[in-house]
Amino acid sequence: MPINVIPSGESLGATVERLDLAHLADADADDVVQALGRRGVIRFPKQSLTAADLKNFSARLGDLEINVIGAHQEPGLPEVMILSNVVKDGKQIGLPDAGQGWHTDMSYSKTIAFANVLYALEVPQRDGKPLGATQFCDMCAAWDGLPDDIRRQLEGKTALHDFNKFYEMMRQRPGSTRPPLSETQRNTKPPVSHPMVITHPISKRKALYANPGYAIRVNELPDAESERLLEYLFACQTQDKYRYTFHWTVGDVLVWDNFRCIHQAVADYGPTEHRLMKRCQVMASRFVPLPA
Repeated sequence: MPINVIPSGESLGATVERLDLAHLADADADDVVQALGRRGVIRFPKQSLTAADLKNFSARLGDLEINVIGAHQEPGLPEVMILSNVVKDGKQIGLPDAGQGWHTDMSYSKTIAFANVLYALEVPQRDGKPLGATQFCDMCAAWDGLPDDIRRQLEGKTALHDFNKFYEMMRQRPGSTRPPLSETQRNTKPPVSHPMVITHPISKRKALYANPGYAIRVNELPDAESERLLEYLFACQTQDKYRYTFHWTVGDVLVWDNFRCIHQAVADYGPTEHRLMKRCQVMASRFVPLPA
């Protein structure tokens, strides 16, 4: 039987219940990929996974990335990254400020991301309400909503994406403990260019592919014109009408589509309100070649 996908009622989001991601049939894995292409963000509640289970499920969706930072990784499983504000023995056990600003993971890489897989082990709460939500904006809807003259202008254009842009933005935040990127890290992830408009490999819808976190310029335009266009696009794509907010429960696994979504983590919790997540990033190599 196909998996039962329950839509959220918004343009993004759905829930798949009663599916054990640690023991997933091949047909179910294929259905997850197709559902992700249709819904953009999929929740799998009530999971009980080891780090190895999380890696194995994520690898069913595609090849996994090892993050360029090279820190906060699960011992023996570098594909699994720990995101947390928990401090033990005076040390952060995970990356405490991951994703706190609109971005698309791996747009800074030559091979971009297909999906993120994030597993909630601890969710901060205050007055009985969960904190640390994850927000998404729909880039297919954002493309559809652009004026015709802007869409014509974007066709054939490419944007330059730089890992250091978002990393430095996070470093400048008050209280950040991030060290600057080393020369080796910078050389591992030099700026790369991607089309500003992509065709989704599953839904075949067009999507805007230029995000506030990593896009630094439009290659084909003079600097001032590039800056104006990116500022306009960033404002358009993060409008409330394109936004979906997900509130976490312990045991949730959330998978989202980086072709279609930009996202951000909401930092509305304090250092004693613990958040612990484990993450895998699935590369888009299964869909190569991408539109050029």
